[in-house]
Amino acid sequence: MYQHNLEQVFGFTQLRPGQQKVIESLLNGQSAAAIFPTGSGKSLCYQLPALHLPNLTLVISPLLALMQDQLTFLQQKGIAAASIDSQQSPEVQRQVMGDARKGKLKILMISVERLKNERFRQFIAQIPISMMVVDEAHCISEWGHNFRPDYLKLPDDKNALNIPQVLLLTATATAAVVRDMCAKFSISQDNVVATGFYRSNLDIAVQGVPENEKLSRLTTQLSESPQAPTIVYVTLQHTAEHLARQLQHSGIAAQAYHAGMEHARRESVQRAFMAGETPCIVATIAFGMGIDKADIRRVIHFDLPKSIENYSQEIGRAGRDGNMAYCTVLANRDGVNVLQNFIYGDTPDYQGIALILEQIQQQSGDWAIQLHTLSAQSNVRQLPLKTLLVYLQLQSVLTPKFSYFAEYMFKTHQPVDEIVGHFEGERRAFVTQLFECSPKARTWHRVNFDSLWQRYQQDRQRVLKALEYFAEKGWIELKSGKMTEVYEIADCNWRVEELTQTLHDLFLQHQQSEIQRIEAMLSLFERNVCLSQQLAEYFADQQAPTSCGHCSVCRGEPATLPLHSASQPPDVASFTGWCKPYLNAAKQAQRPVTNEALARFLCGIRTPDTTLLKAANMEGFAKMEQAPFLQVLKDVRHCKLIAL
Repeated sequence: MYQHNLEQVFGFTQLRPGQQKVIESLLNGQSAAAIFPTGSGKSLCYQLPALHLPNLTLVISPLLALMQDQLTFLQQKGIAAASIDSQQSPEVQRQVMGDARKGKLKILMISVERLKNERFRQFIAQIPISMMVVDEAHCISEWGHNFRPDYLKLPDDKNALNIPQVLLLTATATAAVVRDMCAKFSISQDNVVATGFYRSNLDIAVQGVPENEKLSRLTTQLSESPQAPTIVYVTLQHTAEHLARQLQHSGIAAQAYHAGMEHARRESVQRAFMAGETPCIVATIAFGMGIDKADIRRVIHFDLPKSIENYSQEIGRAGRDGNMAYCTVLANRDGVNVLQNFIYGDTPDYQGIALILEQIQQQSGDWAIQLHTLSAQSNVRQLPLKTLLVYLQLQSVLTPKFSYFAEYMFKTHQPVDEIVGHFEGERRAFVTQLFECSPKARTWHRVNFDSLWQRYQQDRQRVLKALEYFAEKGWIELKSGKMTEVYEIADCNWRVEELTQTLHDLFLQHQQSEIQRIEAMLSLFERNVCLSQQLAEYFADQQAPTSCGHCSVCRGEPATLPLHSASQPPDVASFTGWCKPYLNAAKQAQRPVTNEALARFLCGIRTPDTTLLKAANMEGFAKMEQAPFLQVLKDVRHCKLIAL
């Protein structure tokens, strides 16, 4: 039944291993999970069924970059596909929503955060949906390498939107993660299709290289085939910029790519790479998600990857055309501290957790929060704060009710009288009231929902529908802001101290798990065992050869990762001098300071207080960036700086 579209629309005469079982399960009305290596055709598993399903296929993706290439591909094939994302103009969003309402779209792609958007929820609830596709589905598992709290709500979203089936897609999931993510969506083990991790066309090498020799080694390797499409991965944004400049000075056509660049520049760099105009990209992990370039010949890790999962995902972007590709890690242990610091920065202080719990206990009725504000109050980064809120749900303390924008503003493209004139009778009176209760500043009107209710008993939902209608007609441009999440406090029978300790322990366990993930990767790189076989075994692939013949270990070149000799810790006077400005600023701002906060400051780990106290401008910020966080913490405690 699907063979015609497979050939005529996609240009394929047959399916790859695993694709047929997944596609047929979906077309039989069942949910499924596809665990395929990067570049093995996961996307076709939803793209082909979407053409045969009666209603919309909704694709959930963690990053905008993941959507763009897939959208381009689908549109080139003449498939009615679109996305709604934050980069679009209001006019484009209106067009996409209008096409969806009219049933013109087969595939709509959104980020997971879009489902928290009150305006989007109101829109999508009106659209019949045949299937939800969850890309990078490992993000739903707390045991995965890239847990995203918003993903945990997707099973509830699927039920709330009456979506009959789901497809989970991932390339990098261990057996435990696959079981977890499938259990959350009640997917039968019979409909889990894993095709194996091993790829015979990837030459994998780990080379132990001292830090001061890495640039020379990289330049030599790139010079051997200067036009070969290559991704060079680094950890930090400023490293991407600096390394790209150094390569350019050596005559290598390289461009930097990272999330801190302006959108237009990122797009330009990506287009040039895809078109073969720029052969070498020096990138953070922001590059590559969703990039479907078949002829990438080299992936070189200039810095250590974050984990085995990240490493596997990144090398999986090479050689998708089936021809030989070369994946090299220029490895030493100098960068381990930087990787670990990302983890330590996401562990909230005991005091931050306690502050949030005290706030909950003081509430009567529902608890409404704005994530940015609560993050600043508690000095907990937004991602771990989201995780904390999920933990509180799992502890049955909170039950999420709904999210809404506290602020709606609009500017008119038509005179107000003309907009009112489109209506008669009671509707005209309502629209008049809406404008009366939306005072105008210079350009923008701000909607006062309280005034509309108190004066005219006009409820919020009717007002929102009217504003969306006006925007769809092009009469106004509508903006929303101050996302507010409302929770029901389900259980108050707990003590702040006990629950704070329980939650802090959970974060410490997760911290230790992430640190062990780095150690597991280092161990894999240094073991005298076939690298291909080790990677396959990690992802429960029992079909890989025990000796691949195309990795550095099989060539008799196992790696030993050099370690830069440790420097002497600074004396108490130096510590005191670096930390005193931070302590003074915190005292003036009436912010509590912990030993952990001082250690993060010295290691250059940013938190909300870094911004509040302007700590990044202080001499002591990042002074100990190259030192292990736990050693810095120990030194801070030894110096008893909190007593100053």
